[in-house]
Amino acid sequence: MLQTKSEGFVRPHGTGCSVTIEASPGAKKTEIIGINPWRGALQVKVAAEPREGAANDELLAFLGKKLGLDRTEIRFLKGERSSKKTLFIPMPPDKVESILGGD
Repeated sequence: MLQTKSEGFVRPHGTGCSVTIEASPGAKKTEIIGINPWRGALQVKVAAEPREGAANDELLAFLGKKLGLDRTEIRFLKGERSSKKTLFIPMPPDKVESILGGD
């Protein structure tokens, strides 16, 4: 079986899905830079420092805008203080994968 470029970073979770993200704070701009297939994570550069939750706030605002959601609808499942994060997104997994994975 061939592995697709986005296999593994989005999984069904309750009424939506979970998304695994590797965040790199301190970037010039917030952007998706790719998918790490070995870690099953979406790689995101974040234009904020990891101080007092600024990078997390920027990440949630960025994802909310890309997905057409209010940032308060996206929540952390784990990794709030880590570069590897798992977020809950209240949307179908295939739609999230299509938007964030660039399919």
